Order: sequence, then structure tokens, then C-alpha cells
Amino acid sequence: MIIHIPENSDFSIHNIPFGIFSTKNRSKRAGVAIGEHILDLAEVHKLNVFDFDSSVLNQEFLNAFIALGKSVTSKVRSDIQSWLKDDTSILANKPELFVKQSDAQMHMPVSVGDYTDFYSSIEHATNVGKMFRDPENALLPNWKHIPVGYHGRASSIVVSGEPIHRPKGQTIPIDSKQPVFGPSQRVDFELEMGFITGKNTNLGDSVTTADAEDYIFGLVLFNDWSARDIQKWEYVPLGPFLAKNFASHISPWIVTIEALEPFKVAGPKQNPEVLPYLKYEGNKNYDISLEVGITPEGNEEQTVCHSNFKYMYWNMAQQLAHHTVNGCNIKVGDLYGSGTISGKDEKSYGSMLELAWMGTKPLKMKDGTERKFILDGDTVTMRGYAEKDGKRVGFGEVAAKILPAK
Repeated sequence: MIIHIPENSDFSIHNIPFGIFSTKNRSKRAGVAIGEHILDLAEVHKLNVFDFDSSVLNQEFLNAFIALGKSVTSKVRSDIQSWLKDDTSILANKPELFVKQSDAQMHMPVSVGDYTDFYSSIEHATNVGKMFRDPENALLPNWKHIPVGYHGRASSIVVSGEPIHRPKGQTIPIDSKQPVFGPSQRVDFELEMGFITGKNTNLGDSVTTADAEDYIFGLVLFNDWSARDIQKWEYVPLGPFLAKNFASHISPWIVTIEALEPFKVAGPKQNPEVLPYLKYEGNKNYDISLEVGITPEGNEEQTVCHSNFKYMYWNMAQQLAHHTVNGCNIKVGDLYGSGTISGKDEKSYGSMLELAWMGTKPLKMKDGTERKFILDGDTVTMRGYAEKDGKRVGFGEVAAKILPAK
């Protein structure tokens, strides 16, 4: 092997995820994660091994590279895998091609033009329905017929590590008919996966479930921050607004959908039967283990959630098919959130709203404090990986600290 990859690394030779990095001596550019290192693709291009314009590797985002299509991006990935295995390849004895991840700064991997967030975990939707509506009829009538979603704010999506301020807005106190203004007291995380599209469509075109994976470049971890008290007051009649658009975080490395192929599994049985345009063949869910930790300022991290992407009722192919069935056009770099990923077990719930059950069951931290929601100074960290038959493909982490309101 050209470079040492630690055992159980998220960034094994089976992965080869793409991202944008910089160092003190290197401007923003494309790279791939390999173990504890980054392979600088802009430097590799100087070896005349790629037959495309090198300028796409020296840009601040991966959009132009992704837009070359999978015939190019998949070949780059497979070539790198071959070179890494061959001690006599073009990567051999060229330490200048590699950078330690610890010496690099990671940036937003894509310029997100549009962002859609779905609501596709039946366990999460049921839990929310029980808390806010009728426990006997937790799901709204349309939920099992369509992948419910809303259009979010692309401008406030930021990369892992960038701290954010507690949002302010209107909330309605208990037993009051008049709203008040101030910092949210119920800041929450939402454990999600995000997928990024790699092809454009024209206005009026639709993407089928059979073709959807051709349009999906890869996946990231996604933290869809929420202000539950603001959300409760504003969401009727048009849904999330200020409770969701103050910030969302993504992990910096995009794991290609091809790298996740070995980890496909069957999804939950969908009943009632879906309409023809939402039907699909084969396995479309992915067995990706997920966890969330909360680190109070100056103290140890406490793991609060273990979940899995395989729980999703609506899969990505169905989400993209539904998104475009009306002729909505999509573009390279668009981001789609899965919706909060919750399982049946209480420890698999993907939000504080569920884990602490709207504040009635506080979680204990290692420092002795309790959490109903996220406090100032807390850092929330999400991690995810898939593992099977000795192959591990991981996402690293998405982490962010909550600062006091401005």
C-alpha cells in the first residue's frame, strides 16, 4: 500500500470520498481522504494522468468536477484505488501529493444552489405526531402516500466545525395568547443524511426511481438544526421557516453512492401500496450506522443516540422521483436532507425533542448536568459509517458548537 491506512479508518481504500481543502501553502482545491491523509488531486493532475481540464480541481467547490459526470469522477476514484494498491504506481515516492488531514482546513465541498429537506422516518414522524397532535392518529393522512418535504435555505448551510449562534425569534409561552421575542430556549439537532445531485435536468423533466441513482453523486452527514419553540408557533399554516433556516451543518467529505453499493439493504414494507411513480425495484436503503454525541463546554462527550440510515420509510430514489415528478428541475450541487433518522428504540431517536420527549425526560451528561435541549457552549457531533465483510466506508463527522445569541 502506498500510504498507511489505520485499521477501522472511515477513509479506507473502499471509500475514496471527495472534498475541498486548503493548507497554509495550498489554496482551496479538490482532494480525497485516505486514512489520516488527503491526496491532493490538483497535484496529481500535474502528472498528466487525467484527461480533463485541471481547472476543475483548483476551484473552491466540487460542482464543476462533479458536472463532468460519473464516467469521469468514477474513473478518478477507481484509478486512485488501483494506484494506492500498487507500490510502483505514479503515487509512489511522492510525499508532496499527500497532506495530513490534521494540517488541512476543510471547506464546503459544493456550492449549494437549492436545498430540500424531507420528513421520511416513520418513527420520527409518529413521535412528533404523538407529542403535538393526536397520539391515536399521529401520522397525517398524506404521510404514507408521499415523501413529505419542504424547501429550505441554502445560504445558511455550513461545513462541520463552524460555530453558530443561538437563533432568536417569536415564541408562545405556555398558557399565553401573545407571543414574546427572544433567544430560542429549545435549540435541537436533527440527525440526518444528505445527498447531493450530480446531474442537471431541464424544467419539465422528471427523474424515475430506476434512474435516480444516476443523478445522485454522493452522501454527507447532515445536522438540520431546529428551534422547537419558534417552530411550534410559526409552522401553521405553511410549515418551517425561521425555526430551520438559521443554520444546517454538513460533513466535509462526500462519500460517493458507488462506495455505498455494498451496503444496500431492503427498506421497511410500505403500506398502503404507493403510486406507480414511487414504486422501485431492488434494495434502495443503506445500512449506515449513526451516532450523536453532546459535549458540554470543557467536559467529556456523552453519546445520546445510536441510529441507522436503513430505518428510513422513504428512500432517496423515491424522494428524488417525487421531487421532480411535477417537472421541478434539479442542478449539480443541490442538497437533499433525509429528514430526522429515528428508529423504534428510544436510544435510536434522532433529535432531542424525542430523546428527552419534549423536555419531560432529561438526559444526563457525564459532568452531572442534564439536557432537555442544547445549551450554549454545547458541541453536537454526528458520526456515521457502513461496515460489511471487512469493508468500512465512513463519513468522518459533522460537529458544531452553539454560541450565545447575538
